This record gives sequence, C-alpha cells and structure tokens, in this order.
Amino acid sequence: MDLNGVGFLGAIIVGGVAGWLAERFMRSNMGLLMNIILGIVGAALLNFLLGVLGIYTGTGLLVYLIVGFVGACILIALARAIRR
Repeated sequence: MDLNGVGFLGAIIVGGVAGWLAERFMRSNMGLLMNIILGIVGAALLNFLLGVLGIYTGTGLLVYLIVGFVGACILIALARAIRR
C-alpha cells in the first residue's frame, strides 16, 4: 500500500480524519474504526487508480487527506448503492 509519504501512523490519523469528514459530508452513520478504514482504503484505492491513469497527486498530509476524503466518499456511495 502506497502511503504517499505520510508513514503508517500518519496514514491512520489522516485516514481517520478523512473518513470522518467523508461521513459528515455524505451524512452517513459509521463508527470510528470504519472511518479509519474508509479513509485509508479510499486514499490507497484512489491513489492507485490515479496512478494507473497517469495522474500524480504529490505527497504530504494535505494531499493524503484530500485523496482519502474523496476516496472515502466514493466508497460510501458504492456501499449505499450495493445495499439498495
């Protein structure tokens, strides 16, 4: 998993914040652990997809937060679509 230069602990913290922000933005009701998972997985997945498309996002905490937020929002939307 590419942590985009933030390290493992940074990925957990920033992933949790990104997941929490996505939860608030998408008006979803999930727990802290799910927020962390969605933020980290969302960031890793979106970074991978952008890399496949040839789009470089850069490194750092802010970039990881933004990519994690967008990725977590996408995962929340997919989970909602699957549940219906």
